[in-house]
Amino acid sequence: MASEIKHYIGGQQVAGRSGRTSPVFNPATGEQTAQVSLASTSEVGAAVAAAHAAAESWADTPSLRRARILNKFLRICEDRIDDLAAVITSEHGKTLSDAKGEIQRGLEVVEFAVGAPQLLKGEVSENVGTRVDSYGVRQALGVVAGITPFNFPVMVPMWMFPVALACGNTFVLKPSERDPSAPLLIAEWLAEAGLPAGVFNVVHGDKEAVDALLHHPDVAAISFVGSTPIARYIYSTATSTGKRCQALGGAKNHMVVMPDADIDQAVDALMGAAYGSAGERCMAISVAVPVGEKTADALISKLEPKIRALKVGSGFNAESEMGPLVTQQHLDKVRGYVDSGVEQGAKLIVDGRDFRSNEGGYFIGGSLFDHVTPDMKIYKEEIFGPVLAVVRTPDYATAARMINDNEYGNGTAIFTQNGDVAREFAHRIRVGMVGINVPIPVPVAFHSFGGWKASLFGDHSMHGPEGVRFYTRLKTVTSRWPTSIAQGPEFVMPTMK
Repeated sequence: MASEIKHYIGGQQVAGRSGRTSPVFNPATGEQTAQVSLASTSEVGAAVAAAHAAAESWADTPSLRRARILNKFLRICEDRIDDLAAVITSEHGKTLSDAKGEIQRGLEVVEFAVGAPQLLKGEVSENVGTRVDSYGVRQALGVVAGITPFNFPVMVPMWMFPVALACGNTFVLKPSERDPSAPLLIAEWLAEAGLPAGVFNVVHGDKEAVDALLHHPDVAAISFVGSTPIARYIYSTATSTGKRCQALGGAKNHMVVMPDADIDQAVDALMGAAYGSAGERCMAISVAVPVGEKTADALISKLEPKIRALKVGSGFNAESEMGPLVTQQHLDKVRGYVDSGVEQGAKLIVDGRDFRSNEGGYFIGGSLFDHVTPDMKIYKEEIFGPVLAVVRTPDYATAARMINDNEYGNGTAIFTQNGDVAREFAHRIRVGMVGINVPIPVPVAFHSFGGWKASLFGDHSMHGPEGVRFYTRLKTVTSRWPTSIAQGPEFVMPTMK
């Protein structure tokens, strides 16, 4: 019988009581390795209750002490990064090197959150009136929740909970049921670092668990990353129940290749951005937009042999450049998109459906389409797989207009040696994250991550300064003291206790 993956509530792992479970598979072999408990509404309520019970004392904990716990957690993760990466690879399928990269980008947010004492400093104005001072402070919201996707089981939760905890909130995480084990390791390591019981909780589940968090009166804020239809639902439901919400949706990220670009550099960038992690990234480049026929021909001629030579295999194989997709259902979906591209008239240069693996599992090779048009399904919808569509454009203006007209505005990039074109692109393009000769412009942790249009619902992006603002609320105090109270001298070095 497959082992049970439990919840983490109030500082300990708790067996599921709903009687409902979901299978967890090894994507490289297709074998079931475990089953994860799916929480009922009452089990979610227990996690929220644990977080609520811990909220006041955690918010009152000095920010420096909170920062020291996060710093110790950071060191634990750095020491055991291989263990955490192996868990990601075994349940998601991405290569070990990619898993370690994911963890590192998440730990950068922890490093940012360790600066909590600096981040939470308020502002003071003396003598706004006669002997009247005014000051502003940012205080914790209380219990906050994160709902995270399968493609980054460590990095995306780390976009959320380190900042939330640093700001004095308690946290309930609902990770993807497809790869649920890594968050449990995180919970155990946070406790080892000294985090009090109840401050960080993990409940596994499906829509019932999500709805329970959305409607629970003690949850003050919801953070979500996933597809746009679900992001719309999360945002509208959370805000209708009086919660703060940041909901990151889907993407269709374009990379413009100008005629003056270094084609070899652009091709290498596209290989990593389109096929890394088997395309299961919200910041993956899924549309290449070469400007001019010569640029397009040169791009295709250099891309084709590299895609055919992609080393696809188990993420535990050091030679693998691309692992499997996460589930059989997702593999079928990606195959269906390739079928659709052929049916609608795009030219299939490299057919990933031809890939065969001796390992079993949910493998597909990289696919490359040329002569894709904006009315095709493979252009309009997020595929979330290793499929690159090439849309030829006659000039820069057409390329920019196509990106601005797209419903998504998550990330985009331009490859060029012309500074004027690059500046115009960065200034005019209606997309939240822009790369100039950088294919995946994910901001560093002390900046904030978030798209525009149908890629982000809510007023705040994630981590960085926007994350601090999202997880705190402003209080402004105006004070006047008619007399001062003098005390005797103290001769002991003052310390913060």
